[in-house]
Amino acid sequence: MKIYNGNQLILGRLASYAAKDLLLGEEVAIVNCENVLISGSRAVTLQEQHARYIRRGYPLKSPNLSRTPDRFVRRAVRGMLPFKHARGREAFHHVRCYRGVPDSLQGKEMLTLPKASATKLPTLKMITVGHLCKQLGGK
Repeated sequence: MKIYNGNQLILGRLASYAAKDLLLGEEVAIVNCENVLISGSRAVTLQEQHARYIRRGYPLKSPNLSRTPDRFVRRAVRGMLPFKHARGREAFHHVRCYRGVPDSLQGKEMLTLPKASATKLPTLKMITVGHLCKQLGGK
């Protein structure tokens, strides 16, 4: 089982690494999901996500857009998987995302990805997933 620490990591890059490991048959856990970063202007990111939530359409048939950080990150990982095929759906069952670090994973070795670190960004424009979800009305 691979455990990724989401502190100061870029969401898309973290999701792509997690998806690659999932397709290879690994089980993946992502902790500290509320501290994962989304690059770009705060105002534009909030506006895009809010418009995405408003655009839902008929509630019973529309996609379920979650507003909790752990589910938001899990959905990003799903976007990197071939979910319409059986191997993508099967791989998606092996990802776990957590807010903070749960007691069951406390003290285990956590991986940080230097290639997905926010220090690689050329700009300081970013927003955390926790702050974004709170602005969208989540907990």
